[in-house]
Amino acid sequence: MMISLYSAATGMSAQQLKLDTIANNLANVDTTGYKRMRVEFQDLLYQYAKNPGTPTAALSSTPTGLYVGHGVKTAATTRIFTLGNFEQTGNALDLAIAGDGFFQIQLQDGRIAYTRDGSFKVDSEGRIVTANGLLLIPNIEIPENAVSISVSPDGVVSVELQDGSVQELGTITLVRFVNPAGLKAIGDNLYVATPSSGEPIEGTPGQDGFGSIKQGFLEKSNVDVVREMVDMITAQRAYEFNSKVIQTADDMLRTISNLKR
Repeated sequence: MMISLYSAATGMSAQQLKLDTIANNLANVDTTGYKRMRVEFQDLLYQYAKNPGTPTAALSSTPTGLYVGHGVKTAATTRIFTLGNFEQTGNALDLAIAGDGFFQIQLQDGRIAYTRDGSFKVDSEGRIVTANGLLLIPNIEIPENAVSISVSPDGVVSVELQDGSVQELGTITLVRFVNPAGLKAIGDNLYVATPSSGEPIEGTPGQDGFGSIKQGFLEKSNVDVVREMVDMITAQRAYEFNSKVIQTADDMLRTISNLKR
């Protein structure tokens, strides 16, 4: 059977996955803290009929080989952790990280997850939580008699009380990873650590390479709509070209099957 049939089929499958990834990027264009994903491809094994350097005579050899590839495979989907644009909201508990770092979030099962989504709320007990009610770590509780909340660039949370005094409640720390692309996305704008990401490195915002915290801002998605549309057109054309290869290979096989003596 012609190798081109199978090679083109792998190309169509790869471009379908690329289109699925582009669709997910575009769907999350307004998701707070979302980081776009990129699909990476690798070529498959090669069938060698003649290796480069094969002797052709006593003192000569072939300068090139004779081989044919078997298509393409998807190697990885890599998340790109470039900064998104900042949107000013004026909300005291909307926090954006201007630089490297993740907020720490405690999951229902006790595990720690990580996020760039800083749209926090206060629950009935005064704790700072996510939109889904998950607890921000370290735990900081806002007193009932607080009239305003202030978060400094280095993460210090303080409140002004009804009597006019100011009380410091604690410090929001950040974590970063040697390989953030190795984090596992679990939905709800959350990631968990994996062996590929490495262990979390905790630190103070604005120090030792960590980004500072901007109160009253949210980091928007880093998806570039124009770039995604161009990539979508490219994926569509590549899919069509591979489909055309299958049609052409089928025509060639039909021609062979119709040969008469």
